[in-house]
Parts: sequence; structure tokens; C-alpha cells
Amino acid sequence: MAAEEPDVRTLEVRGWLLRASEDLRAGKHDMTASPPLLSDVAFHSQQCAEKAMKAYLVHREQPFRKTHNLTELGGAVARLEPSLEELMRTASLMTEFAWRFRYPGDAPSMDRGEAIEALKVAERVLDAMVRALPPNCRLPE
Repeated sequence: MAAEEPDVRTLEVRGWLLRASEDLRAGKHDMTASPPLLSDVAFHSQQCAEKAMKAYLVHREQPFRKTHNLTELGGAVARLEPSLEELMRTASLMTEFAWRFRYPGDAPSMDRGEAIEALKVAERVLDAMVRALPPNCRLPE
């Protein structure tokens, strides 16, 4: 008996999850550089959280605009999953990592402790979003 093909929405959710997991992997890899690429770690952590939230919102058929704003996206997630409100609030602090280190200028530098914490938060968000999804939406092992 052949497995049922996933629908378009499930494929879109998986696409967001794949990108989120790739960003998490990239952030972890950036920590292994000598010296670590801390601003890139921050960027990839923000991107991981953003894409994981978007995966969940797609699954729940909740439209969202093109944004990097984790406060906005996390608020939408928390309205659907109130138990995740505190995590979404914590993740929202990474919003500025989408742009803060991407361009030259007067941006304050990222320190190692902040980068490690950003990765931990990103991983917690990705794990929470995956757990909130039905098994058929999750990435194959």
C-alpha cells in the first residue's frame, strides 16, 4: 500500500521547517569558526525562529505578511497556542538580528554569550513549533 502524497499546505509547512532547520545548522556551524562568526549566529538564530513560526502559521492557515518581526509572528502563534506565549516573547527579542548585523555601520557587536543564548532560543522555538504540528507535517527523519 503506497503512502498518501502530502497536500500542498503540508509541503509548504515542511519547506518552512527545512529552511528553519538549515538556519539552525548554519548558526551552530558558525560557532565552530575560529573565531566564531557571532553576528552570523545571531542572524541565523533569528531566521530559524522566524521560519519555524511561519511553518506553524501556515499549518494553522493563519495568513501573515512578509516580515522578519518576531513580535508580530510570535503574537500570532501565542494567540493560537497560549502555552507558548512566554517562549514567543523571549524569541521576539531576536527580531533585530534580522538586520542589525547585516550592514556596515554603528551596530553594536554580538558577544559569545548572546550568540549562544540566541541559538538556544532558536532551537527551543523550532522544537516547540515541530511539537505543535501533526506528525505528517514534520520533516522525515
